[in-house]
Amino acid sequence: MSAPIDLTPAALPAITGASVPAYDRAVLRPGIVHFGVGGFHRAHQAVYLDRLLAAGPDAASWGICGVGLRPADAAMRDALVPQGGLYTLTLKHPDGAVETSVVGAIVDYLYAPDDPEAVIERLAAAETRIVSLTITEGGYNFSAATGEFDAENPDVRNDLEPGAAPRTVFGYVTEALRRRRDRGVPAFTVMSCDNIEGNGHVAQRTFTAYARLADPGLADWITEHVRFPNSMVDRITPATPDGLRAEVAARADVDDRWPVVAEPYTQWVLEDAFGAGRPRFEEAGVQVVDDVAPYELMKLRLLNAGHQALGHFGRLLGYEYVHDAAADPHVRELLRRYMQEEGRPTLRPVPGIDLDDYIDTLLERFSNPAIADTVARLCQDASDRIPKWLVPVIVSRLDSGAAAPLAAAVVAAWTRGCEGLDDAGAPIVQADREADALARRALASRTEPLAFVAAPDLFGDLADRPGFTEPYLAALTALRASGARAVLQELLAR
Repeated sequence: MSAPIDLTPAALPAITGASVPAYDRAVLRPGIVHFGVGGFHRAHQAVYLDRLLAAGPDAASWGICGVGLRPADAAMRDALVPQGGLYTLTLKHPDGAVETSVVGAIVDYLYAPDDPEAVIERLAAAETRIVSLTITEGGYNFSAATGEFDAENPDVRNDLEPGAAPRTVFGYVTEALRRRRDRGVPAFTVMSCDNIEGNGHVAQRTFTAYARLADPGLADWITEHVRFPNSMVDRITPATPDGLRAEVAARADVDDRWPVVAEPYTQWVLEDAFGAGRPRFEEAGVQVVDDVAPYELMKLRLLNAGHQALGHFGRLLGYEYVHDAAADPHVRELLRRYMQEEGRPTLRPVPGIDLDDYIDTLLERFSNPAIADTVARLCQDASDRIPKWLVPVIVSRLDSGAAAPLAAAVVAAWTRGCEGLDDAGAPIVQADREADALARRALASRTEPLAFVAAPDLFGDLADRPGFTEPYLAALTALRASGARAVLQELLAR
């Protein structure tokens, strides 16, 4: 049996086991620079651009140049650069159907520590008209409770030193905008694609706050000239499983250094607020709208917050995979009840969306066994996610005079998990930059009951609100005494 074909631009004509780009990649130019090329970007935004490129030559100026900032991003450089930016995307349907395609929208990849100046100049180049971001919720360097930019972050302090090589996205983008201003080049648009409420507004606030620390005059110029559209993005994309590379090689006869797997469902709602032009995203299936907020709240407070409910209770129950936890009748009922009774009442009307159907679809998506998404992935970085996705639901409910006992119980399950063991006594590994602090506070809460939630940067003033603390403490006490199963049974019997 012959070896699979190495994925390179020259090899595309020989690939028959997967669909390949039908357009001429040699003429593509990078009109978009993207920070944070991970699985989600490659399964989502890059795929929409790939569709546009396939539709005709008009999109040729909208190729993507990926940029990596973190040490871990060197692995993406080592995967994508030898492949000319190509990679495979495998979609797995609930009925077992599988489809693999080669995506060609990424035309270059720069690992910033290798050559910071090359990244800045790519950003400053006139052909760069959009800078897009999937830098995770924590990448915006602000407090979820106060909204304040953290000017004491060591990397931010480094970037503010004259002549320092940037370490943060703020340092790179701001220096590039300074050069564009000084050279008379129009500003690019900064397009956040992260799961944060009002992600465009957050990006505008944080980038402008950094710029004001570096150069107040530049901050004023950014305020006047740089657009920051809001967006809502959705596609469940688990971390690439260990066996996917071999699976793609066996099924499609392609050797891809870092393939991606995702569900078939995808959605992108994007505010039409661009200052230097944009691709015709709507022709690729993007919902381009005047106001993203209703769609954004729907996704963050139902899907993302729902994932937290499933993840933290599923972890205590010992589940490894999301689809197994979603099949558990108590977890599934918790999800449905949370979405309908607590998340949904905090939403604005969502044009064109039947929320009952949306919730049913979410439960079906969570139950897709072909994706093999992990509970650990959902629980990862909860200190960034819960304050941005679940805490606002609790606050909204309390502010309206309503209760949020299910959401409070999810916070209790997070607390219990941070103590380090599931209900069967198996260890729980925290994948969170605040892991040590979370563990200390969780263990301290055994003698100081509100120690875990008395962190204003995560929970605001919830520790002072009985509407939250009473159901939270009741759930936490019961989790320790009786376990997650008994707590779910009691919660759902009410």
